Amino acid sequence: MPAVLDTHAAIWYLLDTTNLSPTVFSLIDTAAASGVPTYISAVSLVEVVYLVERGRIAADAFDRFVRELGQDNPAFKVFPLDYNIASALRAVPRDIVADMPDRIIAATALHLGLPLVTRDRRLQAAGIQTIW
Repeated sequence: MPAVLDTHAAIWYLLDTTNLSPTVFSLIDTAAASGVPTYISAVSLVEVVYLVERGRIAADAFDRFVRELGQDNPAFKVFPLDYNIASALRAVPRDIVADMPDRIIAATALHLGLPLVTRDRRLQAAGIQTIW
């Protein structure tokens, strides 16, 4: 099933699957095996660099993302940030989801008409279809 992954879901899939729910792990694995990757927003790659720089995730995390994205059947595909996402951003309530990267990720899911895989309660409360 296609979906958009929040940054933490993609990080945990690659670095620490024990943090993922069995539902989410199965969704990502099944999608990759069937050649229908889940999506990540381009802003998630920026967040990975930021988290590495702050020492919050493994130093090689960005390199692991790059390797995964270079696979024949990657677990996820990067969706660009463009005017369509900016337009969809207006539908993500800023009073509920104040963090701009989270709003961009949610807008990506809205634009693609796909559920958002997230554990973030603010995103779950924002009227966006979510899976966890």
